[in-house]
Amino acid sequence: MLMPAFVTLSGRSVRLEPLSLAVIDELVAAASEDRSTYAFTRVPAGRDEMVSYVEAALAEQAEGRTLPFAIRWLHTDRIVGATRLMNLEYWQGPMPWPPGSKGMIGEVPSVADIGYTWLAAAAQGTGVNRESKYLMLSHAFETWQVHRITLKADVRNTRSRAAIEALGAHLDGVRRADTRGADDTVRDTAYYSILDLEWPAVRERLHARLGLVEVEAA
Repeated sequence: MLMPAFVTLSGRSVRLEPLSLAVIDELVAAASEDRSTYAFTRVPAGRDEMVSYVEAALAEQAEGRTLPFAIRWLHTDRIVGATRLMNLEYWQGPMPWPPGSKGMIGEVPSVADIGYTWLAAAAQGTGVNRESKYLMLSHAFETWQVHRITLKADVRNTRSRAAIEALGAHLDGVRRADTRGADDTVRDTAYYSILDLEWPAVRERLHARLGLVEVEAA
């Protein structure tokens, strides 16, 4: 079984580092800021929840299903949240049998989601989220050459939906009664996507919004 290589994605103000237990204390500190901003987002509260959160992400990574990151804000040199490329699917090789089985894992995903993104209150509205998305989109489309990136949000989360729409993502639709919400209600979920043929326009739009000339992936 192969899985996507660990990678650090570096930008002008953000560095996405492989998620690990070594940054638990920094993640706990980030998540302990104003938690009223997490009305529609599940964010671990306290050290025990954070350890379980990171361990679960690393277990999925070992299965080739996700590539999780800690978000370092270079302005403060602090970990200010987490995000991940997830729901990785591999379309190479024979179709899995029986239907519904996970199938083969490959080195390069064919499609992916961006999700499980949360930020400390101090980093919200600063451009950290936008640059983090740019780094992951660049890696997915230009290194992995995926066909599609999916982004989702609680339909009530107007702030998150506005940020996704500002990327240039296409609203595919709303799935009603999709899952359990962060507030323990049954939530509807807005599904968005960006296709590989749309990436050049999205990249140009993000370049303009971020004022970026070049972003390195290491």
